[in-house]
Amino acid sequence: MVIELISRRRPYNAASEFVDANIARGFAQKIAFIDPDRAMSYAELRDRIYQFGAALRRLGLRQENRIILLSDDTVDFPVVFWGAINAGVIVIPLNTMMTVEQYAYVIEDSRASAVVVAAPIAQTIAPALNREAAGRILILVGAKEDEQAAFRGQQVHHLEDILAREEAEPRTASTISDEVAFWLYTSGSTGKFKGVKHLHSSLMAAARLFGQRILGIRQDDLVYSAAKLASAYGLGNAMSLPMSVGATSVLLPGRPDPASVFEVMRCHRPSVFYAWPTLYAAMLSHKDVGHKCGSNRLRICLSAGEALPEHLGRRWRDLVGVDILDGFGSTELLQTFVSNRPDDVRYGSTGKPVPGYDVKIVDDCGHEVVNGKMGELIVRGPSAGEGYWNQRALTRRTFAGEWTRTGDLFVCDGDGYYRYRGRTDDMFKVDGMWVSPLDVEAALLSHEAVREAAVVGKEDADGLMKPKAFVVLNEGYVANEQLLEQLKGHVRERAGSWTSPCWIEFRRELPKTATGKVQRFKLRNEGTARRPN
Repeated sequence: MVIELISRRRPYNAASEFVDANIARGFAQKIAFIDPDRAMSYAELRDRIYQFGAALRRLGLRQENRIILLSDDTVDFPVVFWGAINAGVIVIPLNTMMTVEQYAYVIEDSRASAVVVAAPIAQTIAPALNREAAGRILILVGAKEDEQAAFRGQQVHHLEDILAREEAEPRTASTISDEVAFWLYTSGSTGKFKGVKHLHSSLMAAARLFGQRILGIRQDDLVYSAAKLASAYGLGNAMSLPMSVGATSVLLPGRPDPASVFEVMRCHRPSVFYAWPTLYAAMLSHKDVGHKCGSNRLRICLSAGEALPEHLGRRWRDLVGVDILDGFGSTELLQTFVSNRPDDVRYGSTGKPVPGYDVKIVDDCGHEVVNGKMGELIVRGPSAGEGYWNQRALTRRTFAGEWTRTGDLFVCDGDGYYRYRGRTDDMFKVDGMWVSPLDVEAALLSHEAVREAAVVGKEDADGLMKPKAFVVLNEGYVANEQLLEQLKGHVRERAGSWTSPCWIEFRRELPKTATGKVQRFKLRNEGTARRPN
């Protein structure tokens, strides 16, 4: 099947293609999104998008201004996301699990003119909003009157109020296919977040190449993604891929656990399910795991964010009766570009390149290696980002002409299947989210008890990567369970919950080079550390 991708440099607004086009196809009354409290049709979504765009203009935002979106997965998320894009305003979704300092950094770095934030999250990050969002427009979603007290002297608007004041008048900003539509922030090896700039054309390019060609996503599908909309993986899973064909997505606020996921499966009976290996492992250990997880419509399961261990995939297939399609993508490329197929699953591999993307494995000099040799994966495709915001040197290293460097090591076997082999730096993923050893080490070193610290990725019993810390204590401190738990909590507070060490091993000294640099490779190769309760 030949799918024509979006041509460059032509009038084009992504919201029109994903929302208005579904109205034109006769899906006006079809449900687009379902959350625990509401269901929203494509027609209702279109009207609220127009209202939100009008509200932004009334509040003084102009085309190419930037707006931060910090929300759980509810029907308000697509309203704000597509409403901003329809108005030509650049929208920046953020992970709801970041720290106050990280939010403050992104708010300042992005120079966003407005912040849209769900009330429960706003309470948590109020210090960052009060410090860095002064003078910016603040829009609360689902807020109560007494919650405004957390924001000192700031004018607070409420989403429902500003929508109610506007007519759903059709008006779409004059944008082009090569224009930046949204940013996605991703962490780097230094622990600092960087904003990837994506174009209006990127979402549909990824939806057609991966969603339609590989998954065969259909109008009658109902999809559920445990991965959140604020991530590149979740944004495609639950929004751009299903909306590209007029399908329906079910949304679940809050962090998913096996019990809540199985409840969604039973109540809504999705046909497509997206998760990541750690969640699949937890679901396999839950009492409710069984044939199709309670959904007799389930036909495809997908995994990304971290490598899927072969035994987990096979066990899921045996117990659930549906294969997991493991794939590989990145925030820089927006969606999966190497993947297993519904009719071609090889567990232990990441599959083969998605047609429409070119991939190569190269050595340190940039020369392509032969099959069986390890090297860095680089990729060329239509959904690549334009670059990083205000990061010229890093942009030039990562986005090298038509090719994007992933920083990930792969091997291609004789049959053309790609297998993940780690990172070119010390980064690793936990629950699909990047962990910088430097960031975790800095958090540990900020505790008064810690003199030295080193962090590496270590596989747990399921073959999934988790942070492991080696710590040298200052004089006067004793290694015990109480201190161990204090250090874990300290890291959660300073660097994010997903970075907290699963194991902490106390040492008298750390292995170092003659110049005093910690030799992490020696720590990675050591035996299993004791696991805290």
